[in-house]
Amino acid sequence: MFYAIRPEMLARMQELEARDARERAAGLPASQRLRQVAPQTGRLLALMAASAPAGTWVEIGTGGGYSTLWIALAAEVTRQRVITFEVAPEKVLLARETFRVSGVEEVVSLVEGDALAYLPHLEEIAFCFLDAEKEIYRACYEAVVPRMVRGGWLIADNVISHREVLRPFVEHALADPRVDALVLPLDRGVLLCRRT
Repeated sequence: MFYAIRPEMLARMQELEARDARERAAGLPASQRLRQVAPQTGRLLALMAASAPAGTWVEIGTGGGYSTLWIALAAEVTRQRVITFEVAPEKVLLARETFRVSGVEEVVSLVEGDALAYLPHLEEIAFCFLDAEKEIYRACYEAVVPRMVRGGWLIADNVISHREVLRPFVEHALADPRVDALVLPLDRGVLLCRRT
């Protein structure tokens, strides 16, 4: 999977990585930055998605589409589709361009809107990546977990870098008997939850 990334997808990944690095180096506030996962987290997403059972794949918080590209890589290999949600119009435009130039439009459905309005209509969720505004993590978690298939994955980013804000959410997930969960100290901290 990692050795067969198409040149146009790899070029777009590198372009988004460079933009993220420039914005962070410039000290732009988080609200003005692209904000995306680190490459190692992207690889983890691809591996976890590729190992997910059959079912619906969801991403909450598309951003510029960087993490979606990693998930799409797994979707192409496993013949799945990923539904990704984004509320910010400027990021929707950037993500659409990302998916077009990377050639992943056949496996990615971008929904402009609040995922919480759509999640109640989804069933048999096998993979979910959560990387949105931290204040909605718990609500998204509660919307997704009851709809997950056994063995399905929910992965949340930034649980160490945003430890103070996300502590109650993380503690809830770690104590939830519906999932087996752990915090992986990769990049900005990743919460892995497997539906029991």
